[in-house]
Amino acid sequence: MSFNILTVDDSKTIRKVIKKTLQLSGVPVGEFYEAENGKQALEIMQANWVDLVFADINMPVMNGVEMIERMAEDNILDKLPVIIVSTEGSKTRIDELMHKGVKAYLRKPITPENLRNAVINVMGDYDAT
Repeated sequence: MSFNILTVDDSKTIRKVIKKTLQLSGVPVGEFYEAENGKQALEIMQANWVDLVFADINMPVMNGVEMIERMAEDNILDKLPVIIVSTEGSKTRIDELMHKGVKAYLRKPITPENLRNAVINVMGDYDAT
């Protein structure tokens, strides 16, 4: 079983780091989609099957919080888990996003182990051979 993953971050470097970290962690990836902001991410979600979203908070055009709110309004968040990957880590912000339906919150920089554990916690165990 492999996961179609969407990474939403305005930094191309961070998107590449997440992709590489997923590979190193043994997460089985099918398609890997990338978006620079929440608006692009919503368009990708509408056009493609996505199993899991990794999203930053601070982005231009539409930030991660606005994207989460839109996903919640459209009932997408009920079916599509989101893991926030951000340098921002205030307890208030984390609690707010978890209350809105975010499944996990990782602080940058991320490690393969933290990423793998978050995926397992959100998606269930998989054969990471």
